[in-house]
Amino acid sequence: MSRILLAEDDTSMREYLARALERVGYEVASVACGTEALPLLEKEKFDLLLTDIVMPEMDGIELAQKAGAIDPNIRVMFITGFAAVALQAGKTAPEAKLLSKPFHLKDLVSEVDRMFQTEDQHGRL
Repeated sequence: MSRILLAEDDTSMREYLARALERVGYEVASVACGTEALPLLEKEKFDLLLTDIVMPEMDGIELAQKAGAIDPNIRVMFITGFAAVALQAGKTAPEAKLLSKPFHLKDLVSEVDRMFQTEDQHGRL
């Protein structure tokens, strides 16, 4: 079973996304911000970091960079309503998928599934 770490500061959105991904068979750990995610990344193995870009304390891009340093094989998907602003702030985002809010849950699930199918084809699982 693929494991996903979800970092989203909006509680209702975080719970909604976690439930949707769990319903289709993913194991999901969810946190409210990047600083809560780091200790989990350091002690547990995750296949995908699904993170909002704009969050308090540590944004999703910084979190993704740190996650990549901890585990170079982790996949990253950003979810955000502020992608253009965040990505133009001069930060370099690691190679990642970007899903802009609002999105339909089936689109999220399809994109996550597609990321894991790509991993299967490249033997990264």
